[in-house]
Amino acid sequence: MHNKKFALAAVAARDVAKRIAAANAASYSAPLPEVMKSIVVLEITVDDLGAPLMVSVLRTNGYRELAQRALQSVAKAAPFAAPGPALLQGASSMSFLETFLFRDDDSFQLRSLVAMPD
Repeated sequence: MHNKKFALAAVAARDVAKRIAAANAASYSAPLPEVMKSIVVLEITVDDLGAPLMVSVLRTNGYRELAQRALQSVAKAAPFAAPGPALLQGASSMSFLETFLFRDDDSFQLRSLVAMPD
């Protein structure tokens, strides 16, 4: 059951990442650069309707303006799809992490959307 919930959470996080990328198309960049300027990790908590309840910075390299851009990118993309009952399991909200990978030109990639090598 735990693996199923983890898989569902990963799908939900990827859907949120797609929405963030679409809402911030001018700043979103692919492919992933070999060297990144900054990495910003956010914890995103959404309610049962998909509205962000809390978005907080868990990690940054000290570029405050890039951490702020990551926060603004989430706000710009909200609201998100409502998490299903299998994810919520009776709770009124769910949390997950998203990592913003900033390039030298300050465009970003989202870790959830980076293709993993086979």
